[in-house]
Amino acid sequence: MTPGGEDAAQRLRAAARELAEIAHTLREASAHATAALADPRVAAAACRAPQAGWRAQRSLARAITDPAGLGWAPAGGVLGVLGAKVGGLAGAASLPVSIMVTSLRLRIAAVAHADPTLTEDPLVHRLIEAVGAGQADVVGALRTLVKDRGGKRALTAVSPVFSEILALRALLDRNPLNDQTAWLIATGMGAATADPLTGLSNRVIARLDRGRGAAVRAEPTGPEAARFCSEASLLGLLGDLIAIGTSGRALILTVRGPDDVERYVLLAPGMRMGTPDGASPADLLGAFSATVLDSGPYSRSLAKAIADHRIPAGADLALIGHSAGGAAVMSLSQDAALNARYRLTHVIAIGSPIDFKAPVNPATWVVSITNQHDIIPSLDGQGAGNCFAEQPGRYVVDYTDPTHLFPACHSLEQYAANVEHDLPEARAHIERQLAPYNGPVVERRLYQLYDDARRPAGFPFLTVASRVEPTPDGPVELPVCTSDAAALTAWFTVDAASAAAVLDDAVPVRAGRRSLVALDVRDHRESTLGPHHEVTLGVLIHDPWCPRPVGVWRDLRRPPQWRGAGLWTLATALSTPAAGAAHRNLWSEHAFTVPIHVRLDARAAAVTVGAREDRALTFSGPLGPSNRSRCGEPVLYSMLADATLRSVVHAQGPSRLHLAPRARLHVGDGDHPLADALRALGLDGARPFLCHRSPHQLLRRDAGAHVFPA
Repeated sequence: MTPGGEDAAQRLRAAARELAEIAHTLREASAHATAALADPRVAAAACRAPQAGWRAQRSLARAITDPAGLGWAPAGGVLGVLGAKVGGLAGAASLPVSIMVTSLRLRIAAVAHADPTLTEDPLVHRLIEAVGAGQADVVGALRTLVKDRGGKRALTAVSPVFSEILALRALLDRNPLNDQTAWLIATGMGAATADPLTGLSNRVIARLDRGRGAAVRAEPTGPEAARFCSEASLLGLLGDLIAIGTSGRALILTVRGPDDVERYVLLAPGMRMGTPDGASPADLLGAFSATVLDSGPYSRSLAKAIADHRIPAGADLALIGHSAGGAAVMSLSQDAALNARYRLTHVIAIGSPIDFKAPVNPATWVVSITNQHDIIPSLDGQGAGNCFAEQPGRYVVDYTDPTHLFPACHSLEQYAANVEHDLPEARAHIERQLAPYNGPVVERRLYQLYDDARRPAGFPFLTVASRVEPTPDGPVELPVCTSDAAALTAWFTVDAASAAAVLDDAVPVRAGRRSLVALDVRDHRESTLGPHHEVTLGVLIHDPWCPRPVGVWRDLRRPPQWRGAGLWTLATALSTPAAGAAHRNLWSEHAFTVPIHVRLDARAAAVTVGAREDRALTFSGPLGPSNRSRCGEPVLYSMLADATLRSVVHAQGPSRLHLAPRARLHVGDGDHPLADALRALGLDGARPFLCHRSPHQLLRRDAGAHVFPA
């Protein structure tokens, strides 16, 4: 823009500001007159002194309806809403509205000096004229613009004066519910409190976002960590924000400044893409509440992250945020408790609607960087056409670049490129102010943010006292817990003599001349041992201290803590080295690691143990119809270092019992303990007589207790 054009734009803004103040004063006078006219005490006085009272009533009514004065200008309260509705239907003119419309048109003209294409574009010019004149073809003009340019380019074309267009439309339509929002935008006296089109309250929507905020430590991915800066600077910090992306996470850095003092920087990204999910405070609803409310789940979750980072009291803290993250860090700067604990030195908001947010501490240096074609910063009602003075102590960088296209110009990558290449003076000034934070990054911690504290997985079943058990292969946390598992237990009958032959001293449970064998398959999707598959072969045995051929069936129905009968573990196959080592060290010496494939669903099962060329077993086929069943909690006996151990797999979850499964077990040629035991039991080609399946289980297993020797 030339110096002459800049002077003209400043004069237009000054005139717009003066007209807005005049219009606001006239509207206040209208509101006072309307309130007096609607006051029941005035009506009561008219009844007591009819002549003087009715004269006063007529004067008040004439003050807000006289075409030679304020025009049709009822404002405020129920009478004001009803009067505005009647005036809108009748097409009556209002002096305060007419003056404010002129102010808004001057604001548009001021923006056009900086961006002549705004008024040179015939379709955009037609839309602005239609809105400013209150014409009925506004929708038609907008439809023509969208049809010719497409949605993105149409929105980009009007984005510098988007707020002014919305305010004009709200002032001149026949909907009195959005008038207050239009006046807030036009006077710059506060953030828009309602949708400028419908009048629906923003705060009603924002109140749906009620979370108390929570932050959980997370680990960056390899590519993310590789992109992090080693030396803190403005561009380096923006690069870190770009690295974590809009994933509902925040980053806190500990930086050693040039004076060898450690300072802290909080980085808050923009809105996470996708529909609101009730989990992330950085979703669409969270972005909305961060803009409208002084404190929302997003800012509260950031406060939880700061508290977890253990920043020393009195330490210097800088906040940097993009889009919704910028609004959230500005809300955080309004937190008196945070300001009392730390010295909040800098707040940098990039592409964020923060015009009506101010930090508690006036010494906090606030930076607002906005692209005039980015609509997001104008969501609070103030855009490129703002004619009102900025808040003191605030450094505003409001610019335009050749990109223009929204939403591309809102991306942090585009903002960072603009700061680096197109805004050298602004970048240099901000870097000078951020000089105390320039230095090596000592520590970096990533946080996943949530609307509320996350319910622990498996609570309360898995919420038990834990301990770390040392083993030759490393420590193992006990009890081993699985918060998400699928399970299938296939029951077979085998010759009782064959079962006795593989058991040493244990006594198998017999049903006539047959004994019962279980093939237990578990898909541990979320476990403290990590995701893994487990396949266990066991023979049902009597209580090792007191075999009871008849009473065993009653014993099997007892809770596991009172049950003596259980499964004698012949072999256990595990799919990961960590799970295999834990089993060999804690429960059974007959555990081995081997590739396992498990697929369990409501209709069929497919389980393979061993590689293709060295298969131990295959169990596959349909499971048949099912009925609801109780969740089984097996008691397991196993051998470890010449001792017999007893352990219980505590389980919880829905279960189904398949009484006529058609799946079949095939034993491979592999040299595995599992395959050897299956061949010894004669189970090659066998079908189970029933299957017990659970699609989702919680599991808990502690170390085995010694039975022999006691």
